[in-house]
Amino acid sequence: METDDETLALAAANGDGEAFGLLLRRHYDRLFGLCCRLAGNTTEAEDLTQDICAALPAKLANFRGDAKFTTWLYRVAINASHDRRRRRATHARAANNWGDWELNRVAENEEAAQQSDWLATAISTLPVELRDTVILILGEELTQAQAGEILSVSEGTIAWRMSEVKKHLRAYHQKEGYP
Repeated sequence: METDDETLALAAANGDGEAFGLLLRRHYDRLFGLCCRLAGNTTEAEDLTQDICAALPAKLANFRGDAKFTTWLYRVAINASHDRRRRRATHARAANNWGDWELNRVAENEEAAQQSDWLATAISTLPVELRDTVILILGEELTQAQAGEILSVSEGTIAWRMSEVKKHLRAYHQKEGYP
């Protein structure tokens, strides 16, 4: 009989290294996939996933088992992604106009953005709430109810957000000169 994730998480929170290792084995690929979609590229996703895994033992102390472990883990990943984005924005503002290094960094970022496919670029233009929603619904194939629980909003709000995503993507598609 396989031990459920919530039981393993509670055991890991109490210092059970074997339970923690089993949770990581079960969910690492899913976590990495979510981080890829949140970060927009593999290198950032690898860093973000490793940061989350390193912080997970301490974060598990706050896991109460009120929600499914995967719901809780998605919330941890989204929060970590937002924190990382805010830190990068702060660092970028501090480094603005600091010579060749900054110019090279901006040029590399522009080149990387040009190499991403149309959908990834289109999704990156969405407001954060819409981007998080579409990543959970389409990327992680969660139901609207599950996404609502992770994002702490109603299922109706998720449905509305998905409608807004469609509007944004249509507008972006037309803006890019497609019929």
